[in-house]
Amino acid sequence: MPSIRTDDGVDLHYIEAGSGTPMVFVHEFAGDALSWEAQMRFFARRYRCIAFFARGYAPSGIPTDPKSYSQDRATDDIAAVITALKLAPAHVVGLSMGAFATLHLGLRHPHLARSLVAAGVGYGAAPDKRAQFQAEIDASIAKLREIGMEKFATIYAHGPTRLVFEEKDPRGFAEFEAQLATHSTEGSALTMQGVQRERPSLFELEAGFRRMSLPTLVVAGDEDDPTLEPALYLKRTIPGSALVVLPKCGHTMNIEDPDAFNRAVLDFVTAVDSGSWRDRIPASLTGAIIAAKS
Repeated sequence: MPSIRTDDGVDLHYIEAGSGTPMVFVHEFAGDALSWEAQMRFFARRYRCIAFFARGYAPSGIPTDPKSYSQDRATDDIAAVITALKLAPAHVVGLSMGAFATLHLGLRHPHLARSLVAAGVGYGAAPDKRAQFQAEIDASIAKLREIGMEKFATIYAHGPTRLVFEEKDPRGFAEFEAQLATHSTEGSALTMQGVQRERPSLFELEAGFRRMSLPTLVVAGDEDDPTLEPALYLKRTIPGSALVVLPKCGHTMNIEDPDAFNRAVLDFVTAVDSGSWRDRIPASLTGAIIAAKS
């Protein structure tokens, strides 16, 4: 499996398929590059698709120094992949943890992106949820280190926002859970601690989002409750954004409802590539309900 090396010496392994305009996939905490298989097969028919294993996820490097894990580092790792493979500007598609990094890429390295897809993004982002989120992260890290990822995977996979996945696709859910169980205990714990727990709230980044000029698609599952308010916030804040809400869908949307997810993303990137994607009309933001304000 090919890899690139980051400026701090971590090897990031990736998979690649197809040719054409580049599209980079950034996985969630409970996934890895392999969890994008349904997207790799679909989009590789017309795009050059790259999915990489984040640091802390084998076969990529698993640094043992906690300082090697942060939101900035996760963002810079996307930039490192795009730069090393000469992909810029690329469509960047992120889920959950990967969506946070994707949005930060748009804020810090906008020249590397053609568009952004932020799916299932917002856990712990609301100001009144930050303390609860950090407390749950702390408890999860302690449990993970106590019992190891092989056993912890069952607990994590059955979180409230993933139950609808198991209900409608038991086989797909079982595959997701089994894949999660293979992840590194140490890499997962350090990722939780450094990337997830310490990342800034999306609501603290409003000024940057209002200035961001990249076309952005926000995707939420309607049964992924922690992401619904943040999704609306992003739609109302990023000028060139649109919001898609998938019905009867939880957090793991790219494997839970791959057809709906793929079609939404395809419609979006097609509009971007054709030059027909537009920022929101300023007059639609006057606050009026019916009549136009003079």
